[in-house]
Amino acid sequence: MAKGSAIERWPMDFYEVIRTRRSVRSFKPDPIPDAVIKRVLEAARIAPSGSNRQPWKFILIRDERAKKEVAKLCHGQSFVAEAPLVIVACGRRIDFNRGDYMGDMSMLVDVSIAVDHLVLAARAEGLGTCWIGAFDNSALKGFLGIPEEYNVVAVIPIGYPAYDAFRETSDRKPLEEIICHEKFQ
Repeated sequence: MAKGSAIERWPMDFYEVIRTRRSVRSFKPDPIPDAVIKRVLEAARIAPSGSNRQPWKFILIRDERAKKEVAKLCHGQSFVAEAPLVIVACGRRIDFNRGDYMGDMSMLVDVSIAVDHLVLAARAEGLGTCWIGAFDNSALKGFLGIPEEYNVVAVIPIGYPAYDAFRETSDRKPLEEIICHEKFQ
């Protein structure tokens, strides 16, 4: 680990983080310490991206009125504004055609990797998140002053859960149902 890195410790076992991460839709009003936010954002910053392009920007929103407007633009999902922090993950269109079909929206892959790092780091810190994909991209861009070459990829409310949210689930397909060997079966 680089000296002076924002990530100084990992508070939980990685597999425990993955097993117990859940979408949280009710938050305590408790503020998140700046050091914790910095570690979570550092996890997103160091995420891999194609050709190390890092086509992301993260907008941190704490203002109550702004959070309410963002929640409204997330198709009225009012719980978004309940979180002490809302992060809007944006991606810059890049001239790269992943898989020969993604075109300038291939940044969705890179930004999604960074958001996943952020979400898992938040869980490791005892924070809840909910990856919001239902939003009005044009309206959010206008409200937040996001430039034309960027689009919103995700909105992430983040805070301490108001309930016991971190449990394993059995509501997943078995491994045998999602893997194939040598070819699609």
